[in-house]
Amino acid sequence: MDRDHTVSHLSECFIKPRLRMEGSEQKCYLTPWDLAMLSVHYIQKGLLYHKPPQLDMEAFLDQLKSSLAVTLAHFYPLAGRLDTEDDPGCYLVYVDCAKGPGARFIHATTGLRVADVMEAAYVPPVVQTLFDHDQCVNHEGHERALVSIQVTEFVDGIFIGCSMNHSIGDGTSFWHFFNTWSEIFRGSRGGEIDVSVSRPPVHDRWFPDGCGPIISLPYKDPQEFVRRHKAPELVELFLHFSAESMAKLKAKANAEANTTKISSFQALSALLWRTITRARNFPLERAIGCRLAANLRLRLNPPLSPDYFGNSIYPVRGETTTGELLEHNLGWGAKILHEAVVGFDDEKVRGLLKKWREAPHVYQLGQLFDPNSIMMGSSPRFDMYGNEFGLGKAVGLRSGYANKFDGKVSAYPGYEGGSSVDLEVCLTPDNMKAFECDKELVDAICSGNEQQPASV
Repeated sequence: MDRDHTVSHLSECFIKPRLRMEGSEQKCYLTPWDLAMLSVHYIQKGLLYHKPPQLDMEAFLDQLKSSLAVTLAHFYPLAGRLDTEDDPGCYLVYVDCAKGPGARFIHATTGLRVADVMEAAYVPPVVQTLFDHDQCVNHEGHERALVSIQVTEFVDGIFIGCSMNHSIGDGTSFWHFFNTWSEIFRGSRGGEIDVSVSRPPVHDRWFPDGCGPIISLPYKDPQEFVRRHKAPELVELFLHFSAESMAKLKAKANAEANTTKISSFQALSALLWRTITRARNFPLERAIGCRLAANLRLRLNPPLSPDYFGNSIYPVRGETTTGELLEHNLGWGAKILHEAVVGFDDEKVRGLLKKWREAPHVYQLGQLFDPNSIMMGSSPRFDMYGNEFGLGKAVGLRSGYANKFDGKVSAYPGYEGGSSVDLEVCLTPDNMKAFECDKELVDAICSGNEQQPASV
C-alpha cells in the first residue's frame, strides 16, 4: 500500500526575540532594492536530514525555538511586520521591527521517507508543502510573518524549511540568518545559550547618494503593483557536477575563449544557456539572454560589508541570438557572461539606481520571466551544508514553489563540498525531455564521473 505523502500540521506558535538589541524597536526603512521586491515571492529554501533513531522530538523542537529566539534578537527586522504610511499621492512601506507576534514556527508530519525526495527522478510536488507561505508575495508581510520555519517529520528524516520575506533580504542575507541560527543552536547544547555570534548582521541599510532613507512609491493602492504570478506546469530536475567536472568545464571554456579569466560558474552558466536554448528549439534569429544574480556588496565603492543584511543583488545579463550562441563554442558564450559580470561595477550599479529613482517601480515575476532567456539564481558559495542542528550533515537541499519559471536554474554547493555544484533546473515538460538528453550536457557531467548520475 502506498504511504500517505500528505503533510499535516501538528502545531504552530510564534517566536519573539529573546533579547532587545539597539534599533530593534525602530522603523527599518526599505531601500530601492528592497522595495522593488514587494510583488515577488518569499525565499523558500530548506534542508533534509536523516532522523537520529533516539531523537527526542519535543526536546529538539524546544531547542530549535529557543535558539531561534536568540537569532531573531540579532536579525530583529525579521521579527516585525511591514507597515505603510499613507501620505497623499504616495505609498511608503517600511518594517516596524516591534510590530506583530514574531516569527512563525510550525511542526508538521508526513509519511514521506528521505528516499521519496532524494531518489525521485524529478522533484516531487509534495516538496512545496514542506514550506509555509506558499505562493505568498512579499507585500503580504503586512499581515504574515516575515520569516516562517516549518519543521516536518519524515518517517526517517527531518526537513527544516525556511520562508523569508524577499523585501527584507536576499540569498546572502537568508543564509546568513540560517547559518547564525545553526551556530546559536550548536552553542546551546547542554547548557545556557551563548548569545554572541561570529558574524553579527549589519542593519545600517545602504541608500544611494541623494536617495532615502524614506522612499515613497508612486502608487495610491497596493492593487496597482501587487500581482500574483502563476507558474506554468514545470518539471524540476537536480543535476550534480563534481569538482572534476567543474574544473574541466572551466578549462574548456578558457581554452576556447583564449583567456584564463572565465570562472567555473560562468562556464557552467554558459553550458546551461546553450543546452536550454537548444532544448527550446528557437529560430536562429531569436534574441536570447542569460541572467546571473550578482551580489553587489563588493561591487560598490566603497564596498558594503559582506554581512550587510538586506537586498543587494541585480540580474547581470548577457545577450546574443540563438544562432550566434549555438554556432560558436562554449567559450564564446562564457566570455559574453564574463564580460557582462566584469563590466557591472560601481558606476553601473549607481546608474541603474538613478534610473529607478527617476521612475520607481516594483518587479513583477511575469516580467522577470523571460521565455527567451534563462536565469541563474542562488549561489554555490553559500554555506548550506554547514547547518547541522545536531542532526549531522544534511542529505540534500530543496526549495519551494517561490519565484520559479521555465528557465530558472538555482545553483547550490555539491554535497561532497570542494568546488562541486548541484543545479536545480526548472523547465516545462517538453523542454525538459530535450534538455536532459542533450549530448553537451551529458558529456560535461560525465567528464568528472565514472558514470552519468541521475538526479542528486
